[in-house]
Amino acid sequence: MSSIHLLKFSQLWQFIPLLLTGFGFFLSLWIIVPAPTFSLLVFGVGVPELSPWVTGLNAIALMLILVRFQLNYFNALTLVITLIALALSLLPLIQFSAANTRFQSEIENVLGKDYLQQIPPTLRAKMRPQPLVLADVFRGVTLQEVRIERDLQFANPDGQELKLNVYRPLSSGKYPGLIVIYGGAWRQGNPSDYEYFSRYIAAQGYSVIAIDYRHAPQYQFPSQLEDVQTALNFISDRADELEIDLQRVAIIGRSAGAQLASIVAYQNQSQIKFQAIINYYGPVNLVYGYRNPPSPDPIDTRQVLEDFLGGTPETKLKLYQQASPIKYLKPNLLPSLLIYAQRDHLVEAKYGKLLYERLQITNNCAALLTIPWAEHAFDVVFSGVSNQLALYYTERFLAWSLYRNQLANN
Repeated sequence: MSSIHLLKFSQLWQFIPLLLTGFGFFLSLWIIVPAPTFSLLVFGVGVPELSPWVTGLNAIALMLILVRFQLNYFNALTLVITLIALALSLLPLIQFSAANTRFQSEIENVLGKDYLQQIPPTLRAKMRPQPLVLADVFRGVTLQEVRIERDLQFANPDGQELKLNVYRPLSSGKYPGLIVIYGGAWRQGNPSDYEYFSRYIAAQGYSVIAIDYRHAPQYQFPSQLEDVQTALNFISDRADELEIDLQRVAIIGRSAGAQLASIVAYQNQSQIKFQAIINYYGPVNLVYGYRNPPSPDPIDTRQVLEDFLGGTPETKLKLYQQASPIKYLKPNLLPSLLIYAQRDHLVEAKYGKLLYERLQITNNCAALLTIPWAEHAFDVVFSGVSNQLALYYTERFLAWSLYRNQLANN
């Protein structure tokens, strides 16, 4: 019986390298192939962020093939496929150094080479030590304990409960604030989305408040913008209770949330006077976006915009323009950090460049960071390669924007 078992194991062992090669090749392709449908978008987003894991898988497959390698057509083909998969999985890491060099240069050109000196040393000590800690891709980014208060209702329009989450350091006090607006094509989401980010920033000494808004298609623009303004008024009226310093508040939005955050920040009509905006892959010009959808278009961009705005640009042109952040650009706006994904097939990176160029033309402080290998919503993988890079510069930009005036006055 033992010899039979050994024979079966030997036969099974022959298939393991082949299975690993096939799986590794399938995953590695998503680093260069855009997702054609929404159901496949998880691969287009996740694989580049977890590429070190995929690289390890491909390396194991390669070693197993070489251990028992015998020259024939089938084995040679398997070896070539494995080498291609390994090369593809290494692309994000190969591109990382050059991307980081560009990001560092961009930030220093915009904020000044000494911008870190405008951040308190105690806060700098809490920041990421490097743009990429490879071990964190495998073990996760460490999160410190913070106080969390979830589901605090701030409004009830049309019977729709709108809530917010508050994330604060363990010690009571009054902290600089960050308002967070989630994305989800204006159709879905809640304040607990991307909670790792909110917890991480709160642990550095911020009051982070993630807010809610009504969703399309049941509620169309400007309902979402009205809800954001209502939330900001609520926060302003309860600043002491929420432990937020209204003189030092920034706002961040992702995707659809970045569109709302940008309008609020650039209009500058809320009770809270923001000191900076951080825009993660947000829509910029909705008229142009409707008329020039991405290819492939995994979420059906035109349908998303019709649900959000109640029609096409031909029937709702004024509303499309009002919902476009680019409409609100003018001189003397707050500093902007724009982070876009070069391989984004929901909100293409060219829109980030367009916004950046218009901000520059109007003599505003703006930095654009475009991640070459990343897809939309890359930061959903909090410990991923792209989010580590984005987080490194986001936390520094945030601290600079909220502390520079304080240190200058001192």
